[in-house]
Amino acid sequence: MKQIIEGKRYDTATAREIGAWWNGYPTSDFHYCEEKLYRTSKGNFFLAGEGGALSQYARSHGNATGGGEAIIPLSREEAFQWAQEYLKPEEYAEHFSDLIEDA
Repeated sequence: MKQIIEGKRYDTATAREIGAWWNGYPTSDFHYCEEKLYRTSKGNFFLAGEGGALSQYARSHGNATGGGEAIIPLSREEAFQWAQEYLKPEEYAEHFSDLIEDA
């Protein structure tokens, strides 16, 4: 998936995937949702997501609603928060080591 947002090119084929989350619904379900967190070579973070007609990625098609996909740029802090909520620490720790401290 590729998208240019505010003059920046986001491309899942060239960015590094940090981790993925899936809500457990099959792709044929209206509630299906999958998101992947990426980091670009310049250090920018983004989510690439897709989902069914009742997900946050839904798109209007005339009188109907269908599934869709989108790229969502994230600040480093937003990416860290998302990673903490949806990924295992070993998946994201190396990317946010300066934001993690021993208790």
